[in-house]
Amino acid sequence: MDARGLVKICGLSTEETLDAALDAGADMIGLVFFEKSPRNVSLETAAGLAKRARGRAETVVLTVDADDALVDAIISAVRPHWLQLHGHESPTRCAELKARHGLRIMKALGVSSAGDLAAAVPYVPHVDRLLFDAKPPKGAVLPGGNGVSFDWRILKGLDLGVPLMLSGGLDASTVGEAIRIGGIRDVDVSSGVERARGVKDTELIRAFVAAARRAVPGAAPDAAEQGRNA
Repeated sequence: MDARGLVKICGLSTEETLDAALDAGADMIGLVFFEKSPRNVSLETAAGLAKRARGRAETVVLTVDADDALVDAIISAVRPHWLQLHGHESPTRCAELKARHGLRIMKALGVSSAGDLAAAVPYVPHVDRLLFDAKPPKGAVLPGGNGVSFDWRILKGLDLGVPLMLSGGLDASTVGEAIRIGGIRDVDVSSGVERARGVKDTELIRAFVAAARRAVPGAAPDAAEQGRNA
């Protein structure tokens, strides 16, 4: 575990915003493969961005209930470090994909109350990280990236035996409070660093990473350290 806490910038789609995330010291960059999302990228674009990030940050590819053919194509083109499953994938499906590709699996789960946390337990033996995101609003077509949050207090002291990451409604003005209240140092952001839906903003990216670092005692941005992710 990184004592500084990990910062993931998700939904990147351009070299300019990718470079902003890398220069700010983000640990992970997320590439979305979901056609309904304004952050959806092509295989060609994703492959180029992943290549540009290699050696500086870990690449996470996000899918939503994708079939084997799509996952195979994504992994072959992008060569990511992580596969993020953001749909209704079961623990069995997570185990199958982990065995099939030998990749680290991050499973995203929507939560709105403490009672939702029990759903995470069956996933623990089959994943390498759990990401807690806010449940999407009623009628939403996207499982994440909706800019809504949840009560971070329900995460305080939670230990499931695998690393945890916090997402949902975070931005530079709230991430510090979220880390302090929830006790989870690893954070993920998408809409919170956008100037318009699906359009990342370089200044907001830099501000978010800096705010997340400030929230962790003794932590400071250190882009040079990213070389460990080659």
